[in-house]
Amino acid sequence: MDFPRLSADLKDLRRRNAVLGVAVGAMAAALVLALAVILCLLGTQRTVVVPPAIDRSFWVARDSASSAYLEQMAAFVAWLVLDVTPSSIDWKKDVLLGYVEPDQHGALRTRQELEAARLKRINASTSFAPQELRPSEANQSVVVRGRLRTLVNGQETSNDSRAYLVEFRYAGGRIHLKTFKEIGHEAS
Repeated sequence: MDFPRLSADLKDLRRRNAVLGVAVGAMAAALVLALAVILCLLGTQRTVVVPPAIDRSFWVARDSASSAYLEQMAAFVAWLVLDVTPSSIDWKKDVLLGYVEPDQHGALRTRQELEAARLKRINASTSFAPQELRPSEANQSVVVRGRLRTLVNGQETSNDSRAYLVEFRYAGGRIHLKTFKEIGHEAS
């Protein structure tokens, strides 16, 4: 038996085990660090989504959207609801209902169908020119101010300054319309 050779082999195996132990320890530490980073980022992830028309950049997070996105969506919703003719109100209503929050779907559908019947009966059309969009990221809402022009049989019957509150809920990677209602012009 060659004792010095066996002793050298034993030292070599111990050194290799020590190096492997350090490598395993470093990989375990890296894994714990990666897990900590993933847990910190969980819930703060921003997803890029595309609104009907892109005017400028925006962001969305798990349950909120940036004011730029809210402004674009509010202008789009205002166009769908307020800029209508007897021939366009039906398809605009259908597009709008695709964005409505499920628990508001029935009420808004009924409201839009009544408005469509009224516009067709009196041959009226409305056009809305937004002049100011005031978003609130905290409330996920936008106050839209502008001029609403109404024509009946081609004759202008009104051209008033109006303000509307458009409230959204962002969930599941989608924006949902919660509320669209007229508010007092002086309200914010």
